Amino acid sequence: MGIRVHQIGQEFYAWISGLMGTCTVRELQLMNMNLSGSLAPELGQLSHLKILDFMWNDLNGSIPKEIGNIASLELLLLNGNKLSGSLPDELGYLSNLNRLQVDQNQISGTIPKSFSNLSSVKHLHLNNNSISGQIPHELSNLSYLLHLILDNNNLSGYLPPEFSNFPDLRILSLRNCSLQGAVPDLSRIPSLRYLDLSQNQLTGSIPSNKLSNNMTTIDLSDNNLNGSIPKSFSDLPSLQKLSLENNFLTGSIPANIWQNMSFSSATRLLLDLQNNSLSDILGDLNPPENVTLRLQGNPICSNQNIQNIRQFCGSDAGGDDMPESQTNSTMICPIQACPVDNYFEYVPASPVPCFCASPLRIGYRLKSPSFSYFPPYVYPFEMYLTSSLNLDLYQLSIEYYVWEKGPRLRMYLKLFPRVSDHHSSTFNISEILRIRGIFTSWEFSGSDLFGPYELLNFTLLGPYSYVNFETRGKSLSKGILIAIVLVAIACAVSMSAVVTLLIVRRHARYQHTLSRRHLSSKISIKIDGVKSFTFKEMALATEEFNSSTQVGQGGYGKVYKGILSDNTIVAIKRAMEGSLQGKKEFLTEIEMLSRLHHINLVSLVGYCDEKGEQMLVYEFMPNGTLQNWLSAKSKETLNFGVRLCIALGSAKGILYLHTEAHPPIFHRDIKSSNILLDSKFTAKVADFGLSRLAPVLDDEGAVPNHVSTIVKGTPGYLDPEYLLTHKLTDKSDVYSLGVVFLEILTGMKPISHGKNIVREVNLAHQSGVMFSIIDSRMGSYPSECVERFVALALRCCQDRPEERPSMLDVVRELENILQMMPETGLNISSSSSAYASRDPYISSNVSGGDLISGAIPTITPR
Repeated sequence: MGIRVHQIGQEFYAWISGLMGTCTVRELQLMNMNLSGSLAPELGQLSHLKILDFMWNDLNGSIPKEIGNIASLELLLLNGNKLSGSLPDELGYLSNLNRLQVDQNQISGTIPKSFSNLSSVKHLHLNNNSISGQIPHELSNLSYLLHLILDNNNLSGYLPPEFSNFPDLRILSLRNCSLQGAVPDLSRIPSLRYLDLSQNQLTGSIPSNKLSNNMTTIDLSDNNLNGSIPKSFSDLPSLQKLSLENNFLTGSIPANIWQNMSFSSATRLLLDLQNNSLSDILGDLNPPENVTLRLQGNPICSNQNIQNIRQFCGSDAGGDDMPESQTNSTMICPIQACPVDNYFEYVPASPVPCFCASPLRIGYRLKSPSFSYFPPYVYPFEMYLTSSLNLDLYQLSIEYYVWEKGPRLRMYLKLFPRVSDHHSSTFNISEILRIRGIFTSWEFSGSDLFGPYELLNFTLLGPYSYVNFETRGKSLSKGILIAIVLVAIACAVSMSAVVTLLIVRRHARYQHTLSRRHLSSKISIKIDGVKSFTFKEMALATEEFNSSTQVGQGGYGKVYKGILSDNTIVAIKRAMEGSLQGKKEFLTEIEMLSRLHHINLVSLVGYCDEKGEQMLVYEFMPNGTLQNWLSAKSKETLNFGVRLCIALGSAKGILYLHTEAHPPIFHRDIKSSNILLDSKFTAKVADFGLSRLAPVLDDEGAVPNHVSTIVKGTPGYLDPEYLLTHKLTDKSDVYSLGVVFLEILTGMKPISHGKNIVREVNLAHQSGVMFSIIDSRMGSYPSECVERFVALALRCCQDRPEERPSMLDVVRELENILQMMPETGLNISSSSSAYASRDPYISSNVSGGDLISGAIPTITPR
């Protein structure tokens, strides 16, 4: 009996490792599941295993040599961990291995010569480690090898000339490997498309023999090469990138490199020849528009007799194409038709207009693709991917793509269910497993054009979230128990079969735990300052939960305005049966708010856990949510000055979470409906059910900058980097708050009519028509203040976390913008502008009527 172990848990203290006896385990697919600890030698006893996948976890220790005993193994995928030690010689015994990926670890030592025995291997990815020593020339015996990627290692010695004997190699990438010696003649490799030997210490001249007609990329930059540019480079019809910069090349530049090419509108060619000793040009210097030529740092740039030479010699003589996010949706659909809060959205290219469905979300990266400019290849890529997945073209949406160093082309993909007669809006479980199986089994048909790929994550949200199990206690997860049951059934024929739980042992780390971990049907919590209410008290406070007292509703249930026995007015959030607010979220919110005290955070009064009910009791916020005030349905609206103060208050509340809470907290669900307004329109951040404690000291005494966790939050506000990598950081909250700022400025929803607010505002800003989409209902405003607020919001919403400001920088910039407000508007004392003053918020002393669009109120320090 075969067992296929898929995604069955999130954080474990133990996992199933050895299934001996008559059990047959063919696949262990545990990608991106936050597993830590080390791999156990008992893995070698899984004698029928074909796929061993631990990609993108937090594993350490060495690779067990016993894995070399699994003769049936076809895929060994260990990339994206913290594995150390050397590569075991025994891995060379894996004669059926098709793909070996150990890249992005901390592997040291040399490449074993035994790897030359991997007679079936097609993909050898060892990049981004600390591998040293000479590359074994014996690897040239790998007759089926398609991709050899060794970038960013500490290799020494030369590049073996025997590598010219590879019969079918397509990609050879050894960037930044400290290689010395000459560039071997690779002209005898008939299928070679991609060659990157940059950032080494190679010497001598470039071989003159013509490379394969399939060559698209040649990168020999940052070496010590001399001699002239080979004339054979002028006869490569598919060439897209030739990088020879930062060498010692001399002689002339052959213009027929571009003159002999047959350009179409989709063809691009980058010729980077900077910082050499090139002194002349053979032919006319008149490259077409789709050729980028860079000559800065060569003597030719001083030759006044060459017409137009200057335009190719400046520091701005063309840049790499770095395409930004894109959308192919132009349809106009009803705003309310899709239940956005449950991760449904319009299918951009659906044959049925405004078809609403929930997508699978996939982080995907092409490693060293055979092109350097993507737009002409978008449609072929979509055809390639959908045909490989047996999907219709409209079911795929490339949400955005971005070039990274490598080069790597990272994408965020969405796959939508097929439109049928029943108009099903979700995938069923078998289809999810089928699609994921194709990605994780590398069953795509070969494509030399798109090259090797990496699956970064396969994210299941909304109606698919039941596939994930997140365990935080010390007991085994439900998923493990199911697996054990399956094993027990499989092994029932043999009483001698042994089930071991040895693969991964969770390291004990400091964690700030909830006051009560062991949940039962009735929770008993005693926390200082938080009152436990009875169900009867809640019923009395709300007139038996009368509909007249209801003030709000969400996925968790309803919110009621209540009056306690001491006449305190409160908001009571009552979870409905089967709601999204689980017991863990219920406890998280109580535990978080019981120890958080800041004027810009909502206060928890108490809770009720009685008669199967879960209720949270908060201070009452008479002005409701920011979302309600920004809604187009609102009869009243806020002017710019008050909106700016609400933005500042929200930022200060989140800054407190990031820097002053102990330990710090990542909110994870910042949105306009979670920013509440009191009677003076003071902003208070609410809803901590999804919040996570920031990371603390690891085993080496360092503090990680992220928490690895399954993706949760609200569509439109989710950090794209968090969606791709599952790494939650303080910059994830910055992104979400940036979206709120854009809502404040425009009155738009994060997602509406098939459009995304970040993309729309970016387009308007870049086109110089930003003020055309500013919310007209907020009346007059100082344009310079709005311009700075827009710039801040867009910086917060950058795709890359490192390009976003910190929350402290956000607070400081908002205070600076407030200082710029005219005298007739906001009067802020100098003492309140600096965060060091610890003034928690600049509060308004005006009535609600004064906040309506028109007059800008005067704001004074509290």
